[in-house]
Amino acid sequence: MVAEVDPRFAPVLAALEGEPGVTFGGKGFGSTALKVNGKIFAMMTPGRRFVAKLPRDRVAELVRLGKGKQFDPGHGRLMKEWVALDGTPSSWVGLAKEAYGFACGASEGRGRR
Repeated sequence: MVAEVDPRFAPVLAALEGEPGVTFGGKGFGSTALKVNGKIFAMMTPGRRFVAKLPRDRVAELVRLGKGKQFDPGHGRLMKEWVALDGTPSSWVGLAKEAYGFACGASEGRGRR
């Protein structure tokens, strides 16, 4: 069974469709996620929040500007390289593209500090 796509996430999917190594969906935690080479870089949570994996300093900047919060996957531990955003998806495509670039670099041994 394929997970229903949040319509707010559809522009993100469309923007990254066809990029090298990008897939969508799966089972469990990754059922609403974009992945590159099997690693999640952007997703919608069951709580309808957009989440993206970005460098720590970029996440800190977005949090400081009040545009997002560090992502908590539900066990009380904030994830320093993941930002969660509510609300309008106007910036989601750009952030998803940033996350894709970060994930590609991290999968090649770059992008981590």
